[in-house]
Amino acid sequence: MTPSSSRDFLASLFAAAVCAANPLTGIRSHLPARPKGRTVVVGAGKGAAQMARALESAWDGKLEGVVVTRYGYGCGTRNIEIIEASHPVPDTAGLVASQRLLSAVRDLTQDDLVIALICGGGSALLPAPPAGMTLDDEIAVNEALLASGAPISAMNVVRKHLSTIKGGRLAASTRAQVVSLIVSDIPGDNPAHVASGPTIPDGSTRHDAIEIVGQYGLNLPQACVDHLHSEAADAPRMDDPVFANHRHHIVASAGVSLDAAAAMAQREGVEAVILSDSIEGEARDVALVFAAIAREIEARNRPFRKPVVLLSGGETTVTLRAKGGRGGRNGEFSLAMALAIDGRQIDVLAADTDGIDGSESNAGAFADGGTVKRLRTAGLDPRRLLDGNDSYSGFAAIGDLFETGPTGTNVNDFRAILVR
Repeated sequence: MTPSSSRDFLASLFAAAVCAANPLTGIRSHLPARPKGRTVVVGAGKGAAQMARALESAWDGKLEGVVVTRYGYGCGTRNIEIIEASHPVPDTAGLVASQRLLSAVRDLTQDDLVIALICGGGSALLPAPPAGMTLDDEIAVNEALLASGAPISAMNVVRKHLSTIKGGRLAASTRAQVVSLIVSDIPGDNPAHVASGPTIPDGSTRHDAIEIVGQYGLNLPQACVDHLHSEAADAPRMDDPVFANHRHHIVASAGVSLDAAAAMAQREGVEAVILSDSIEGEARDVALVFAAIAREIEARNRPFRKPVVLLSGGETTVTLRAKGGRGGRNGEFSLAMALAIDGRQIDVLAADTDGIDGSESNAGAFADGGTVKRLRTAGLDPRRLLDGNDSYSGFAAIGDLFETGPTGTNVNDFRAILVR
């Protein structure tokens, strides 16, 4: 397999993973019964518009409602309104969207049904600061979390205790039955952590949030600190009677997508090994571990025999070490891999299944044993790029960005490492 055909192979595995995460299949399997009253849809996330369209195609009856998604991620729907807002940093459009979602469910009765469509990205798309805090405060919280290197589960514990919509508060604001259909981008698929759980409470407390702030040295606005130290930050409890008739279903996840990618590889005659669907940690550190495994396979045919493709999912993190760099966690992973596999017969694709890695337009990047040489030929220092968290600039210069556009789903990171 040549480097060019290797990239086609890796891209086909990504496509299989994304196809398996199509929310329509899972939504059809978990449709609730029609209520006596109204059916109102609310939702948030980078794939929320596509989830809304899928629900409309599967639902036999009247629907109304509103969902919020990232700018450029909207799609055509018949009866469900689509609002676009900023991600990963919240903006005023998201603030308006949060109020619209709360208003949509607030006056419903026990005869009505709320279908909540929740997927990754909803945390940033649903800013709803409590009394005493402003949108600027919530933006500052989000920026501090994104730069901290904290895992997504820890980030969302903080977010849900600085909000009037997250941490189950959206669901708690209605008397209607709530059924949440969730596309999970969270390692371990805890539904309460997807989009900071607007309809799903969990057992975390404001004291947990305070501990996380200290653990990661988060520099938060004083209004946020004051709120966390007040009882007003307490989220609804899991045993609150308001949630008694609520249900939730995971309709797509990283595990299902990795199974589909592995099946595709095996049909192409390449053995596939799924390492884990819930990898967490610093992207560059995870890359070093994976590179060591790949080098061992290449040199000694252990612990797996080549040719083999190593698959994994989850969500790595990046602790920003300098300002001005461009790129996301998958680009950072690929660049760190490139340095660790220099000159080897190993090919890598790391990409976000929603089509956007960080704040740029690419899903991720390819890397292989020749990446370092190509960067140096282009006059770039790969180590300096990595130290500056500037993977995007490097991969853009040598044409190794992986660009898909919005995919309509989000089951987090996809990594495929081919040892030829």
